[in-house]
Amino acid sequence: MGVDLESISEATSGAIGSLLSTTILYPLDTCKTRYQAEARADGLQRYRNLSDVLWEAISKGQFLSLYQGLLTKNLQSFSAQFVYFYGYSYFKRLYLEKSGSKSIGTKANLILAAAAGACTAIITQPLDTASSRMQTSAFGKSKGLWKTLTEGTWSDAFDGLGISLLLTSNPSIQYTVFDQLKQRLLKEKQKTREKGLSPEALSAFSAFVLGAVSKSIATFLTYPAIRCKVMIQAADPDDDDESEKPRPRTRKTLPGVIHSIWKSEGVPGFFKGLHAQIMKTVLSSALLLMIKEKITATTWVLILAIRRSLLLTRGRLKNA
Repeated sequence: MGVDLESISEATSGAIGSLLSTTILYPLDTCKTRYQAEARADGLQRYRNLSDVLWEAISKGQFLSLYQGLLTKNLQSFSAQFVYFYGYSYFKRLYLEKSGSKSIGTKANLILAAAAGACTAIITQPLDTASSRMQTSAFGKSKGLWKTLTEGTWSDAFDGLGISLLLTSNPSIQYTVFDQLKQRLLKEKQKTREKGLSPEALSAFSAFVLGAVSKSIATFLTYPAIRCKVMIQAADPDDDDESEKPRPRTRKTLPGVIHSIWKSEGVPGFFKGLHAQIMKTVLSSALLLMIKEKITATTWVLILAIRRSLLLTRGRLKNA
């Protein structure tokens, strides 16, 4: 099987879109992650609102620390989007070849997306864990990627992998909700149209609104798992204390985190930071898709040009 240029083009465009959207929204992402990672202790908490994280950084003269871990996050985002878009495109092409079908049904599409998401989660989990630890470290005290990953055992680098695999269901939930809302809206529009006219189609604005609503609903349903994952991956509070020697990293488990949230914050604690997660997710998805659509054609032309140049060079070498 030759090199799949179309899959590479899709993967590259998606990865570049993710890289740019991640960089633009990174301060918001850092504030969100630190807010989610904090667990109330003895009725006290450092951050009462998301903006408290921002004001803390500014008051300490550490605004640029909101970008700590940016390179690792960009590497993780670029790798994740490349693996996902390449995997999804490859699985889709493979499915069409093996099944002989000309199109992919809804169920098959969701399965392929979940398979690509699972592969992405497994491959990029160490980078995801490292970026979360960097973001939740004390301002100005974030460690490098290698040091962060080698603080404990290699199994620690895969903290939260089970939850990451569970969260691959998020796009499936979003797609299902989007499809149901779309069908209901189109039925309402069709009733107001005269019989015999062509079926109504969603406008770009309606599609954007339904996409944002469906993503918000999917995020709401999976948010308790998202917050547990952040708390499992977060840096230990002991790392913030300069007076003490570094301690071995505390191993966090899902049951332990669930018990901690339930005991100190109750049911609302499982949804702490939900508004920030929805805002960041919706903005990130919109930016990623917008940038990807703008650069896909350019990426395809560049890849074809590089391929043509390589073929010409190979031909000259053979003739020499």
